[in-house]
This record gives sequence, structure tokens and C-alpha cells, in this order.
Amino acid sequence: MILHTVLIRFKTSVDKAQKKEIFEAILALKDRLSGISDVKYGPNVSPEGLGGGFEDALVVTFDTVEARDAYLVHPDHVTAGERIVAAAEGGLAGLLVFDLEV
Repeated sequence: MILHTVLIRFKTSVDKAQKKEIFEAILALKDRLSGISDVKYGPNVSPEGLGGGFEDALVVTFDTVEARDAYLVHPDHVTAGERIVAAAEGGLAGLLVFDLEV
């Protein structure tokens, strides 16, 4: 199983409704692509203050590495990813992507 985690520093101009719209586009992929077992997203709620400016996260759980790899190149993911990059502070610099095999 792969936990595909994306931490995002959204531009201050991106409101809650726009964030939800972006995350829901990823959530919709669960119904279109096999191998996605779960999608979670939301704001950082840690009281530790160690988020490094990353205020929001998206976690997609894949059954296999192959399912993750198919997702990465799928046109709907590419489109959704472009929206995330455009909404992130500094583009790609406003993202941190970390995949954990569990």
C-alpha cells in the first residue's frame, strides 16, 4: 500500500470553496481509477506549530505501486495537479510530495 501525501501552501487568495473544489477533483478519481482505496484532505490541525507553512494536505491511499503510477500519468490527475500547482504559493515550491510504502 502507498500513502501519497501532498502538503500544500495555498496562495492567500485561494478560499475554502476553491480548496474544496480542487480536493474534490482528486476525490472523484477514486471512482474512475482502480487501485485507489481512500482519499482524505483538509487543513493542518496540529498544535505543535511545525507545519513549515503547509496549511493543507491531501492523502491518497493506493493498493499498489502500479496503481499509484497509473494515477500519476492519468490525464484527469494531470489536470487536477496543474490546478493545485497554480493555486500553490510559488507554484511547485508551495508543494511537498511524500510517498510512504506501508
